[in-house]
Amino acid sequence: MHHVIRPSDVGIGLGGHDVGVAGFAAELYEMGVIPRIVFTGAHVPTTVELFPRGEAVHFREHALARGVPDEAILVEPRATNTGQNIEFTRRLLTACGIDVSRAILISRPYQQRRAYSTARKLWPELEIICASRPLSLDEYLADIGDTARVIHMLVGDTQRIMIYPDLGFAIPQEMPSEVKSAYERLVDAGYTKRLL
Repeated sequence: MHHVIRPSDVGIGLGGHDVGVAGFAAELYEMGVIPRIVFTGAHVPTTVELFPRGEAVHFREHALARGVPDEAILVEPRATNTGQNIEFTRRLLTACGIDVSRAILISRPYQQRRAYSTARKLWPELEIICASRPLSLDEYLADIGDTARVIHMLVGDTQRIMIYPDLGFAIPQEMPSEVKSAYERLVDAGYTKRLL
């Protein structure tokens, strides 16, 4: 989303198949941009083999290995979708007495727009900055090592951006016609595993 990263109260690392989210959260912590990180996510059918103890737990371990101190990390291990990531993280921070006015949502690159629209709907008073590892699509695909998985996920995210506002899960966003056309071509090509 091309948001400018700036000092924030917390980084929220959204769970998923990409442990690079945890690495980038650790990098932001090391740079002094965020004083704490919340990793949020259980495991879902697409991640249970990668992270059997849950996405947030594995992401925490990755950040610890990168040098982030344990006291700077909170874990929210129950969320199974982006809405729950936001809601459960908000509750956890409130329960810990941590006031938050600005947060960096750290996610997979193609998840930024959906994460933003979900967070704006569920936590409207929060100033949200979206961030992900600064990789080109080709670099990201090479890093993940599973092009089909990423395309299926990207198509699913695009569908959710289109339909979630009507379901009350997110704020509406404009979608350029070329994006909608690309989405339709990918669906026609069979990238439908993550469609609702």
